[in-house]
Amino acid sequence: MKLSEVKVALKALKTIGFQLPNGELVPNHFHVTEVGKITKNFIDCGGTVRNEEVVNFQLWNADDYNHRLHPEKLLNIIELSEKVLGIGNLEIEVEYQAETIGKFGLDFDGTNFLLTSKQTDCLAKDNCGIPEEKTKLQFSDIPVANTCTPGGGCC
Repeated sequence: MKLSEVKVALKALKTIGFQLPNGELVPNHFHVTEVGKITKNFIDCGGTVRNEEVVNFQLWNADDYNHRLHPEKLLNIIELSEKVLGIGNLEIEVEYQAETIGKFGLDFDGTNFLLTSKQTDCLAKDNCGIPEEKTKLQFSDIPVANTCTPGGGCC
């Protein structure tokens, strides 16, 4: 989800909710402790130099159960971050504390922001000798009809 999409969604909401991939909601007394731009410069395993930028939201829970972040407050934080940090319309990445810091993608279902699972991947499969995944066929998908006919050359 891009930053512009988050801003549009926030303008239509009365409350903010974040839902984890397992369906649980982040407690509604969460804080957004950071809005920032993360720049990642790296070399993949195939030797290609890559640059990635994302907007980062960090969610945090404290023991102040009366805290509620309102959509307009988060929108103000985002707009200040855009101005001060020069943040563009980038993809969003969300950090949230579980057993360790989890990194999630972000989506929206019309009511809640959905923290989506992220996966690692090899970006240079062709250079690393990793074969492409082949389509698996089920035996039930193979036609059963006898395709061998007299004079057809298959016998």
